[in-house]
Amino acid sequence: MARTRNKTLEVPVEQLRWRLDPEALPFASTDDLEPLDEIIGQERGVEAFRFGMGMVKKGYNIFVTGRPGSGRLATVRRLLAELAAKDGVPDDLCYVNNFDRPEQPVLLRFAAGRGARFKEGMRKFLDDVRREAPQLFESEEYIARKNAIAEAHERQVREFYKSIEDKVKDTGLVVVRMQMGPIQRPDLVPLVDGEPKRMVDLEELVEAGRFPREEFERLRDRRLELKEELDAIVQKVRELHKEVAAKHEEVDRLMFTTLAREHLEPLFEEYPDPKVQAYLESVLEHMGKNLDDIRMLGGGPQAPQGMPFMPMAPSPEAILHPYSVNLLVDNAERTGPPVVVESYPTYRNLFGSIERLADRMGTWRTDFTKIKAGSFVKANGGYLVINLLDAIMEPGVWQTLKRSLKTETIEIETYDPYYFISSTGLKPEPIAMDVKVVVLGDARIYSLLRHYDPDVPKIFKVRADYESTMDRTDRALDQLARFVRAEVDKQGLLAFAASGVAAVAEEAVRMAGRQEKMTTAFPALADLLAEADFQARHAGAKAVEGAHVLAAVDARVRRSNQMEERIQEMIDRGSLFVDVDGARVGQVNGLAVYSMGDYAFGKPSRITAATALGKEGIINIEREADMSGPTHNKGMLILAGYLRERFAQDKPLTLAASIAFEQSYGGIDGDSASSTELYALLSSLSGLPLRQDIAVTGSVNQKGEIQPIGGVNEKIEGFYLCCRHAGLTGRQGVMIPKANVKDLMLRPEVVQAVRDGTFHIHAVETVEEGIGLLTGTPAGARTKAGWTKGSVFALADARLRELGRTLREWNRPEDNGAPAPRKGARKPRKKDKP
Repeated sequence: MARTRNKTLEVPVEQLRWRLDPEALPFASTDDLEPLDEIIGQERGVEAFRFGMGMVKKGYNIFVTGRPGSGRLATVRRLLAELAAKDGVPDDLCYVNNFDRPEQPVLLRFAAGRGARFKEGMRKFLDDVRREAPQLFESEEYIARKNAIAEAHERQVREFYKSIEDKVKDTGLVVVRMQMGPIQRPDLVPLVDGEPKRMVDLEELVEAGRFPREEFERLRDRRLELKEELDAIVQKVRELHKEVAAKHEEVDRLMFTTLAREHLEPLFEEYPDPKVQAYLESVLEHMGKNLDDIRMLGGGPQAPQGMPFMPMAPSPEAILHPYSVNLLVDNAERTGPPVVVESYPTYRNLFGSIERLADRMGTWRTDFTKIKAGSFVKANGGYLVINLLDAIMEPGVWQTLKRSLKTETIEIETYDPYYFISSTGLKPEPIAMDVKVVVLGDARIYSLLRHYDPDVPKIFKVRADYESTMDRTDRALDQLARFVRAEVDKQGLLAFAASGVAAVAEEAVRMAGRQEKMTTAFPALADLLAEADFQARHAGAKAVEGAHVLAAVDARVRRSNQMEERIQEMIDRGSLFVDVDGARVGQVNGLAVYSMGDYAFGKPSRITAATALGKEGIINIEREADMSGPTHNKGMLILAGYLRERFAQDKPLTLAASIAFEQSYGGIDGDSASSTELYALLSSLSGLPLRQDIAVTGSVNQKGEIQPIGGVNEKIEGFYLCCRHAGLTGRQGVMIPKANVKDLMLRPEVVQAVRDGTFHIHAVETVEEGIGLLTGTPAGARTKAGWTKGSVFALADARLRELGRTLREWNRPEDNGAPAPRKGARKPRKKDKP
């Protein structure tokens, strides 16, 4: 059957691709332009971001949504650098020892830069103590004071003993010092023949008759009387010893404290903050209570010969370690608030940790100097930027982030399932937080969190939604050209000629998917510029021309289209059945898009329909095989609704029709083939063949209107490739919804083929237009007498009537062995008999 072209449905060549004439650009190359120094295409998102930055109320953190690759992070960095410069520098943070409760380190805050000065001041103080303390305990003044106390003590002891010696004079008793282990103790013993005798020995002499008993008893009684006084004197001497030891300690403490305070006085004067003053006083107090350790700064006792395992004295560093300063956050080098972008948001990196070390005994220990700050604390007083998807995948991060933002405090701890092995746990003083958090995510994650997490609306009250496209205006084109110039300077690329910039702009429009839009995926465009520069340098060009940009695009496709070529090979060798010429009843070429992540391409797929007698209606074979998605199922139901609206107004719709995607072995979803399936069904009903040299795409509604679909460029190019491989006949083409014409941004090769008349693009608005083009027969219109005679709809309607009549005859009781009609039922007419 001869086919004629319907030129009224063909899309003009000039509408197939928006083209920017390089001659119309007001520059010869990017060397004539100023680099772009502004954010383009994100007016809505930037406005929301500025609002969030300006709100200083609780909970006004910013949730940035948008597609990855749209330049969200670069835009956020730029805005933060611009807006944060107006704010001041936050405080430094230090942790110091809590001498009363070492497990609860104390937090000290200092103005920016003064934290490091305080740490350096404490280091200098400890160096002075380490150097001068040993000299202090060896100084003449110290020795003189100690000797004075010792002499006074010895004088009092001698007076005590002299008083008791006076009392025992001429009593036959004498005071002696008895060695009792390592201690000497005074005692009273009898004096016999000028020699002291123990009472036990004297009693033996009495028993032997060598000493008078009366004298022994007198000495014994007198000894008992004086022994009480001697014991009282011994007790006084002991108390005097303790008093002297306390005086020695007091002298040591007084002299050391005087020395230490003298060296610490500059810090007292420089830091009047009561909390800092209290800490400095606690340092002096603790040192005064631990003078034994301080004395060892000059070197502890050496192990004597024969005792090689005597514990050695601790090092000076270990002795002075409790008085060091842990500078947690140092903002000395900052000129504004911190802007921290945490690209690896683990719990440790975000919220810090408390490190542990194993001592010589293998025991895990920690202290205040092992507290480490994370990005959240480092950003205090400023801004923290994280990728939400990365953060919520890390254990404990999302919960801690929410808790910190709600309470505006953070308590550094170690998130470690093996933390129980540490014998020492710390609970540092919480840090008051004033940080604006910016999280990057997509709209889906944002919607899910808003729905399932009630805390999200409380802590992320600002949404900055970044767009994937922007309007293609003259101003936008000018900004794009300046963006190219900025990337040339940034990446060290060759200058782009006007034709190169025009080609980049055309690719930006294609990436947007609409002729009146341009993509805002500037990182992807920056990659394209670098690849075009590579092509130009490889060709030895001095500037990047439009041909180099097209070559970069083709090379990018080449790197990713292996699967497309394999499918095309299967079509070429006949493994996949695709006809690109002739006509078939109930068969049509549909178009599908395959997405490989970084690359999408279109390919035709044969769709067939078979109609027969029955009441099953339209059977979706994909759905019956559990290979059809909900959107595709919906399209099939809409198709049935269209048939009812067209052909079931004066009779029941009785048929069994099956529709299938032939050689489809994976899941199918989407309704972009619903019009294609309808054409196949109408062809099967009417008996009219459909053109195989026209591939079809577009969804249909119940009123027969052809609705726009996605991936129109890829679908057209996919069928064009099949036709080119099979041989272009001049009749081949693609039929698309008219609403998709403004989305066309076809490759130059396809545009040229249309210009040469070897390929055609048809745009239809209704099913009637589409079926007329595919069959070469008018669809027909409904009149009082029925459908237009000889039209597609008339033939389909006649077929449906025939199927209904045949079904009624087939279901007669006398024909299928059913029981006789009940009483009152209509009797069969003569003409109903076979």
